[in-house]
Amino acid sequence: MSIEYIISQLINGLRLGSVYAMVAIGYSIVYGILRLINFAHGDILTVGAYTALTLMVAFGYPLWLVIILSIIISVAMGLLIERVAYRPLRNAREETTLVSSLAVSAFLQNLITMVFSEQRKAFQLPDWLTEIHTYGIVKLSTMNIIIFATTIFLLIFLSIIMKKTRIGMAMRACSDNQRAAALMGININVVVAVAFMIGSALAGLAGIMLAGEYKTVDPAMGFAPGLKAFVAAVLGGIGSLGGAVLGGFILGIAEMAFAGLLPTSITPYRDAMVFVLLILVLLVKPNGILGSDEGGRS
Repeated sequence: MSIEYIISQLINGLRLGSVYAMVAIGYSIVYGILRLINFAHGDILTVGAYTALTLMVAFGYPLWLVIILSIIISVAMGLLIERVAYRPLRNAREETTLVSSLAVSAFLQNLITMVFSEQRKAFQLPDWLTEIHTYGIVKLSTMNIIIFATTIFLLIFLSIIMKKTRIGMAMRACSDNQRAAALMGININVVVAVAFMIGSALAGLAGIMLAGEYKTVDPAMGFAPGLKAFVAAVLGGIGSLGGAVLGGFILGIAEMAFAGLLPTSITPYRDAMVFVLLILVLLVKPNGILGSDEGGRS
């Protein structure tokens, strides 16, 4: 096994982990405020991918406009889901909101299937995004570079927002104690809406990136990445932005290692190994790698 092959698998793991990280950030922000495991979050990824496909194929819009409009549609869908499915159940038991999120996920998958059919569709990005750049023994496509840079930029940008802005401090206050935050005059509905906006925007962007990497879209494409992003959020410490990114990278690298470095007879079980990795980490760090003793809130 050559060093070039190992580095290639590492880069593939970081690329995949970057997508997981973007989706995991949304999970962490929403869970930190509402204690809601939003399993429909992965389907927002699918909405972003199909919106981009439609805008490129049916309307021929340029890529920059496609990305902006896809993010806007994803945010609108996230806000609609929060308003219709989650806000009326905000004071309900956690089991109720969990079932509601699963119902929303099933509804979105079936709605996309009805509109676009269940068949996979080709998704082609401009050729310049797939151009390969060689740095010694390291080979990266333009898309790889953009994904890495975007993930790091978003982590820094969102960290600044959470620590330096009024809405960020309000989100942290709601995460610590929602009732006390409301008594201090913080509008909980606005804070929750902003959390869903950020999470949905990241999921929609991740959907475009994932579709561009795999060059196909299908109605269930967001389920597995969404579930793995949730695992990444728990692994890193759910409620922590840095933990979400760290968990995403660890999960992506581990998945590629299981797929590319282990015997081919074991490769089909790489998803199971990912969850085994989660169990092993939580046995040592029950709140995740960067989670706090109070539950991993940021």
